[in-house]
Amino acid sequence: MKELLADWKLVLALAGAAVAALAMIVYAFLRPTVDPEEAERERRLHLNQIGRIAEGQVVELTEHPPESKEARKGLFGAGARPLADMRPRQLVSYSYSISGVTYHTAQDITGLESQIRFERLVAGQSASIKYDPSNPSDSILVADDWSGLR
Repeated sequence: MKELLADWKLVLALAGAAVAALAMIVYAFLRPTVDPEEAERERRLHLNQIGRIAEGQVVELTEHPPESKEARKGLFGAGARPLADMRPRQLVSYSYSISGVTYHTAQDITGLESQIRFERLVAGQSASIKYDPSNPSDSILVADDWSGLR
């Protein structure tokens, strides 16, 4: 023990590691809750501003029941914030190609009904996709003030 205390650099490094570990644990329990709908809205806004447009195709339109409370459990069993509405979720699957790579993805379009004409939305329909040039797998088909559907 006396030798350990004699090496003050080692003691300082161990104390720093302990403080960092404690800070990470405290942050895991006390971090602010993230509203999933607000995070998705911000992602759509960002992609609408910086996105490039590619030609794509609607693959499928599906309706999913809202998630149960158990399905939305977060870290250590803490529940995530509930969705603002408990309507069935509208999911549209689409595909697009960038530089020879084909991407297949889906977007939850619940709440964006003002941008979509569901009666005209069919599988095989061509569409414009906005994607992040630095991460082409991050894309949108519909945003709050833009729609790639024709």
